[in-house]
Amino acid sequence: MSQAKKKVVVVSLVTALSLLGDSMLYVVLPIYWSQAGLVSLWEVGLLLSVNRLVRLPLNPLIGWLYTKISLRTGLAVAVCLAALTTMGYGWVQGLWLWLLLRSLWGFSWSLLRLGGFFTVINYSGEQQRGYLMGLYNGLYRLGSLFGMILGGLLASLFGLTFVATFFGCCSLLGLFLIFWSGDSQFVSKKSKGQVESGGAREEKKELDWFSPHVLKVIGSGFLLTLLINGIFASTLSYLLYYHFSEQVSLFGVVMGAATLAGFLQGARWGWEPFLAAFIGRLSDGPWGRRPFFLGALFLSALGYALLPWSMSIYTWLFFLLVTMLAATALTTLMDALTADVAKTTNAIALMTAYTVALDLGASVGPLIAYLLFLVESGIIYTYLLSAGLFLFIALLWLTSGRKKHAHLENIQQGRKPMEEKERGRTC
Repeated sequence: MSQAKKKVVVVSLVTALSLLGDSMLYVVLPIYWSQAGLVSLWEVGLLLSVNRLVRLPLNPLIGWLYTKISLRTGLAVAVCLAALTTMGYGWVQGLWLWLLLRSLWGFSWSLLRLGGFFTVINYSGEQQRGYLMGLYNGLYRLGSLFGMILGGLLASLFGLTFVATFFGCCSLLGLFLIFWSGDSQFVSKKSKGQVESGGAREEKKELDWFSPHVLKVIGSGFLLTLLINGIFASTLSYLLYYHFSEQVSLFGVVMGAATLAGFLQGARWGWEPFLAAFIGRLSDGPWGRRPFFLGALFLSALGYALLPWSMSIYTWLFFLLVTMLAATALTTLMDALTADVAKTTNAIALMTAYTVALDLGASVGPLIAYLLFLVESGIIYTYLLSAGLFLFIALLWLTSGRKKHAHLENIQQGRKPMEEKERGRTC
């Protein structure tokens, strides 16, 4: 295994182990909330969303923090906080203590997410950045998969205290992985200033916030997260219920709509380690990322436009799976495109702003969806509007100018920008 791949795999697995407790809560807390000392289901909703809300002001702080400390230090602190909060889920009682734990987890997740982005940017060459970003996204989502599946099973057998303590101990294994990686700083010695020994120090470059590349990747990241992690993920169970009622019959097996939604979400996390890395590797090839990105956007627009309409469950599930496959591609390619731009500018500032945009999209997506559901045929309007936004993003990337796309593709392929080539010919 190459050094670059080893580092990315280590960060991915560390993140996956830390995610076990958070993912477990989405299955366990709505059922066992009384064991946590909560008195109402609205408290469950608050606790499951507060960690995203606190990350909005925290992400800039974390970005600044990574200019002062090494990635290894940041990841180690994140693992310790993840283990502490996860174990705490099994022992604390009452809303206020739970709010404290969930806020600490939000801080931990910001350290992990930005640390993962910086690791990929720092270690990836121009010909492997998409592959490594896909590998990172796919592997760390295994934490969500096992957290939900094992969390629900263990909680039903042994209770919340046991599963929280067990997952907290599992999170601590991340410290072993960090120190096993061997690099005392967990950063590259060849870095040109974006992520360096002793901390992710910023280069002299200033980020041009009004650059078309910067505005495009931040805006697209916000919209895609709003549509995929916000609207789609939060409404999938309701969409199944809307079409097929509370009980769904599939191949002669009757199951609840929520159960089927859980299996479908789990399937996505199961295929992501393979599919995301494969898509990322394709995007590193001669065609670049843009054709695959545009194709996934058009597939998503088609899927969202069809999902709110009645049809047989098998036809509906086919379109749903196509939409979910496109979502995997979009997530990986959007991160890789942003990393391409980050490699040419102030990486810390850009990735921090990008992460804030992702968290904002994930936070407001469910709110927008359920507000629209209040009107008659609201679910149809919500998904048709979402399809339109996918087409808007595609149009944005189609019409932003050949020179700009050539610039990004030249960066991705390791070539000099066209302007530099022209200057070279005149010298």
